Amino acid sequence: MSDNRMSNRSFCVLSGISGILGVVLIAVSFNINPGPPPGATNAELMRFGQQYYASVLWGAWLQAVGPTLIVLFAFSLVHLAGATQRLSGWMTFFGAATLMTVSLIEITFYISALHADPPMMPFISLKIISAVQHLYFIVAAPALFLPLGIVLLSSSILPRLFGYLALLLATAFAALGVIFLLTLTLPAGVTAFAGVQALWWLAAALTLIVRSRTIVNNLKAKDVAITSDLMRAGRESRLAED
Repeated sequence: MSDNRMSNRSFCVLSGISGILGVVLIAVSFNINPGPPPGATNAELMRFGQQYYASVLWGAWLQAVGPTLIVLFAFSLVHLAGATQRLSGWMTFFGAATLMTVSLIEITFYISALHADPPMMPFISLKIISAVQHLYFIVAAPALFLPLGIVLLSSSILPRLFGYLALLLATAFAALGVIFLLTLTLPAGVTAFAGVQALWWLAAALTLIVRSRTIVNNLKAKDVAITSDLMRAGRESRLAED
């Protein structure tokens, strides 16, 4: 039993570390890739690509791996909450897959923007990136945070505040997606708001690590209660048959 409890606690800790690393990688990716200046001409975009070639590619790698670790953390929360067979758990998986798809599409055009042939490739790639960024607000972030918030509110894995904040984030992202739907290139302030979710993931991951012992004890108590109920139901069934 002690080995099982240690294994469960290790799972919580490693899951939290995955979430923390994911946030760190994404933060580093944005710091090493400053992005081209607004309104840059095609010639300026070509020079930017040459100057920051390695930074853009490493930033793309970091921005691909970071969300993967965060999605792993989200899946771990669903597992610990016992929601893998509930609609909210399935929709969390769907939302995470949607978020990863949107992220990878954006990253693909980071890389394509570095191609000098045809000459218009950097300009076209940036326009597509601007279009893809709308999807974070319209569907990707809301599709993940809404069901994940429901999962957390129906369990004691994390304080209920995280569930409510997840629902608030889902609402905020969806609202911004609608408000700026007719704006082809999202304002810098709107895209910067996407960074708020990193604070949620970081806080949730740290909290999971800190609460790992409590979570394991709660899971053990839940298992004991379920076993006790099954045994009592079995005895009652036998008594009814007699």
